[in-house]
Amino acid sequence: MASSESTEEDNFLQRHVAFFDRNKDGIVYPSETFQGFRAIGCGYLLSAFASLFINMGLSSKTRPGKGFSLSFPIEIKNIHLAKHGSDSGVYDKDGRFVESKFEEIFAKHSHTHPDALTGKELQELLDSNKEANDRKGAIAAYTEWKILQYLCKDKNGLLHKETVRAVYDGSLFEKLEKQTASKKHP
Repeated sequence: MASSESTEEDNFLQRHVAFFDRNKDGIVYPSETFQGFRAIGCGYLLSAFASLFINMGLSSKTRPGKGFSLSFPIEIKNIHLAKHGSDSGVYDKDGRFVESKFEEIFAKHSHTHPDALTGKELQELLDSNKEANDRKGAIAAYTEWKILQYLCKDKNGLLHKETVRAVYDGSLFEKLEKQTASKKHP
């Protein structure tokens, strides 16, 4: 199998995005992004912002050779084409998980706790990944990490390593959806 033909099972980036494909047709529309964010416990405003920001930003990149679409669909099979700069490098150019880059996040930036990041350490990570003249990538990275921190920090404000790994492989979203549902229907 050629590297650009990875399946969703071995492609963490596709698995990460597939959660938001609520009808499982391989395409994520803004309404599905909104529903996914609501399902993981985000409020209406954040969910609406995220659905517009994400779909408008990624749609055309995941649809090579296709014209502009006002429905802003994201094609999951091509999500690796929308990988932004100023990121951690944990996903390679084909969307696969790079263990060494993941471990590097904590080796370089978790000074207080070996398996967690404080808010200050998270900011250090974002600053160190920021590429020159990459405002869009830096904004995307900042937004992704700050939403993760908002949703998943513990009572001490720490973002744990296993939580970060779970967001990369997509399993965190299913866990958050179950937690959110159990709060609504105890």
